[in-house]
Amino acid sequence: MKPSERQSEISRILRNKGRISVEMLVTKLGTSPETIRRDLTALSSAGKLQKVHGGAILPRIIGEGAFQQRMQENLVAKYQIAEKACTLVSPGDTLFIDTGSTTIIFAEELASIDNLTVVTNSTDIAKILGAQSTSQVFLVGGSYNAENRETIGLLAISQLKQFNMKHVILTIGGIDAKAGIMDFNIDEAQVAKTMIEHAENIIVLADTSKFNRSGAFSVTSLDKIDYLVSNSAPVEPLKTALINEDIVLL
Repeated sequence: MKPSERQSEISRILRNKGRISVEMLVTKLGTSPETIRRDLTALSSAGKLQKVHGGAILPRIIGEGAFQQRMQENLVAKYQIAEKACTLVSPGDTLFIDTGSTTIIFAEELASIDNLTVVTNSTDIAKILGAQSTSQVFLVGGSYNAENRETIGLLAISQLKQFNMKHVILTIGGIDAKAGIMDFNIDEAQVAKTMIEHAENIIVLADTSKFNRSGAFSVTSLDKIDYLVSNSAPVEPLKTALINEDIVLL
């Protein structure tokens, strides 16, 4: 196995488990402890993991405030969701990506796909994907929310309407069998609605904590969704509602 292939496999194992040991990787990959330690050092330098005694954990998100706290919640699930969602994107695709802790991790995984055109209201996502020279990134203007590092408001919505994209990738506040997709922030809900109106495929990223959960502001009904990407299968009554609407579950 080539070093790049082995390191990719190490990253995949870490995303699924949240913590890995050198001993476990030696057994699973059939290589020496020294080789595994070199791989962990390389992945740590690339920001893919954080080395600890005897192994590695998922990288910690540095910062303060409520948004940074959300970044740390259900971190393993978010990496699993991001990895699945990337299978829906091909080189050359066009995407809206809204602001959220899961979409930021998704953007990190997405950076390996070439020649994308991405429109976002997240300064973090613009920075992550803007560093990839093969992709074109548009950051819409508007009122700046420093806590969530996003642009919102009428100017942001007006600029989003200038684009028509293949995919919209959304994080959500909750998903309910009757109410559909919801958010807890009215400005973010309006941005998501506009992206949906100007995209061909609607892809929702949601860990299981969002299932059968209501929010104050409606984003869209279930029948508009094409894909729901999660770390685990939905539970009732949401499961039946999604199946009835022919939504693809990943």
